Amino acid sequence: MKDATLIKTGVIGTVIAAICCFTPVLVIGLGVVGLSAWLGWLDYVLLPALAVFVGITAYGLWRRQRAAACCTTDTNAIQENT
Repeated sequence: MKDATLIKTGVIGTVIAAICCFTPVLVIGLGVVGLSAWLGWLDYVLLPALAVFVGITAYGLWRRQRAAACCTTDTNAIQENT
């Protein structure tokens, strides 16, 4: 995957998981459609999902930083050689 795709996926997933964790969006949504019995299991799904998406974002940023460091040239070393 491209670094930008990893970062976008991670950020979007993190935002969605955070909204569902810290606001009653899922509680209201599941209650409206009659699936309020699933509310007891939300913490077992949402918190690991949040951790996974934060990890994907961090991995994408790390790959971008590593690629940028690999492609830059040291201008001082070039000037010393000439």
